[in-house]
Amino acid sequence: MSFWKSLFGGSASSGDAGEAKAGAPEAYNGFTIRAAPFKSGAQYQVAGFIAKEVDGVRKEHHFIRADYFASHDDAARFSLTKGRQIVDLMGERVFD
Repeated sequence: MSFWKSLFGGSASSGDAGEAKAGAPEAYNGFTIRAAPFKSGAQYQVAGFIAKEVDGVRKEHHFIRADYFASHDDAARFSLTKGRQIVDLMGERVFD
């Protein structure tokens, strides 16, 4: 099964990857950040989305990090932290 299919709703027969459950959006410095950690084995992998309207066009960046947590809530909190860090470091360059 492809990674993207398992990430966005495909069923994983081996149980190695689960569906990403996107959290509520958070406004941060003009950007919108959503946590979307996904199940990978027995843990949850940090992932999320950063979005912003630039020149009338909605831009979105999907990020996945190598960090894992035992609970979905912990992974979601850290995903928001990572999203804020990406915004602080890259700003709109994240969409290049």
